[in-house]
Amino acid sequence: MKKVRNVMVLLLVAALTVVLGGCQDDKEGNADTQTESSSQVTSESASSVSGEPVMGGSIVVGIPQDLEDSLDPHVSVAAGTKEVLFNIYEGLVKPDEQGDYKDAVAESHSISEDGKVYTFLLRENVKFHDGTTVTAADVKYSIERCAGINGDGTPLVSAFSNVEKVETPDDQTIEIYLKEADTEFLAYLIVAIIPEHCEDLAKNPVGTGPFKYVSRSPQENIIIEKFDDYWDTENQAYLDQVTFKVVGDSNAIVTGLKSGSIDMYPRVNATQLSQLAGDEDLQVYEGGMNLVQALYLNNAVEPLNDVRVRQALCYAANRQEILDMTADGKGTIIGSSMFPAFEKYYMPELADTYNQDIEKAKELLTEAGYPDGFELTITVPNNYQQHIDAAQILVEQFKQIGVTATIQLIEWDSWLSDVYADRNYQSTVIGVDAAYLSARALLERFTSDAGKNFINYSNEEYDQLYAQVKASTDDAEQVELYKQMETLLCEDAANLYIQDMASEVVLRKNYGGYVFYPLYVQDMAKIYQIAE
Repeated sequence: MKKVRNVMVLLLVAALTVVLGGCQDDKEGNADTQTESSSQVTSESASSVSGEPVMGGSIVVGIPQDLEDSLDPHVSVAAGTKEVLFNIYEGLVKPDEQGDYKDAVAESHSISEDGKVYTFLLRENVKFHDGTTVTAADVKYSIERCAGINGDGTPLVSAFSNVEKVETPDDQTIEIYLKEADTEFLAYLIVAIIPEHCEDLAKNPVGTGPFKYVSRSPQENIIIEKFDDYWDTENQAYLDQVTFKVVGDSNAIVTGLKSGSIDMYPRVNATQLSQLAGDEDLQVYEGGMNLVQALYLNNAVEPLNDVRVRQALCYAANRQEILDMTADGKGTIIGSSMFPAFEKYYMPELADTYNQDIEKAKELLTEAGYPDGFELTITVPNNYQQHIDAAQILVEQFKQIGVTATIQLIEWDSWLSDVYADRNYQSTVIGVDAAYLSARALLERFTSDAGKNFINYSNEEYDQLYAQVKASTDDAEQVELYKQMETLLCEDAANLYIQDMASEVVLRKNYGGYVFYPLYVQDMAKIYQIAE
């Protein structure tokens, strides 16, 4: 029987020491405690939930948007999609809730001393959801697909551009050869292993995880069910079925939780919690959201292509006021693209670089040629209330320096296409996750030629530092280089960084087992119904 795990902000150990979660009401970045909320329904840790876990049953989980980018794990970019696909797909290795890399599709692995060859022994009799057995050829295909080797040459996952070749000396062994040494590459090998024979993963995902895909009704729900042939017999899912129900409206979320049509909703906001106060059927788990919330700025459009203008916006903002008004003060103010719980990389001092200074902001705007301010459009996905709330507060704060900001609400799929892909916007409030347990995953997106560099940040020194960190095999040197990169993002005011957001998850009391991960995921295999 699985143990009921303690719900807390869990720190990454392994190669990263600790990782990207840790949203707490603590500016210094301490991420090892839980906070109390005056508006909580009931705040409990999983270990305090009474009753024995039972096998079977189902649950309805509310999510704020449909999975509209792709169900193909190598193509999907939205964090909301990845948190669902986590239950369907697995890589050669997978993270546990402490952030350790555990062998998954692989039984064991080794890394050469020069950091250029990663060798994996394939676990025997791992089944795909279509009943076929995972082979070394499937693994080779998956890695080469991510690297663009068996496609048009374009890597689907940027880190895999360093893959030179993949060899399978026998039916159980996979050797991944890198062009250059990369001691962080293991973090990217959580990427999904897929069957070579499947051709329509975007609509019909087939993985090896504890749940298999059943159906998707656009704008309504995504249904997954327990995979009875899951290889890890000791950690099979408790629940028979999980329905991810699309509920983007804030009022509908509260109504659904109260009525029982929704059993769980991750990341409720302070207003929703206050509306749920007193409901004895619900409990709240507190932890980290694992996102960098910021006003992301398009560095290539006027007037944001002037560093003085971007700095002025940063000086105009009062980030503590944003936390106070949107989350009862919870969250951790940050100053660059790094989470507090990525402890050895995180620089808490950067959070104080742009403490609110209205006069300084006005001086910078005057120097830049905008003494009377300018007009600014803030594009926000209409299904993320936390980001809408933050944008509304920024609009009021910017008025103090003559900047007239207007919020443009758009559908999530439009945000993905117009803002993220086409970069057709001025500014946007959004949260960016790491996707992989690597500091590089947060920082590589801001290199000049990165496909994920949707803010069009360009700094030759930053690019050079990134080239150095990729070539380095010395951990201490890598840490220092990453810190220099973070400092440049801060000094250049690449974005107006706000916070590492707090995460409060509402779960009906007849369920237990919820755990926080150092990634933006929902591990439904650990959740169970409680025996009556």
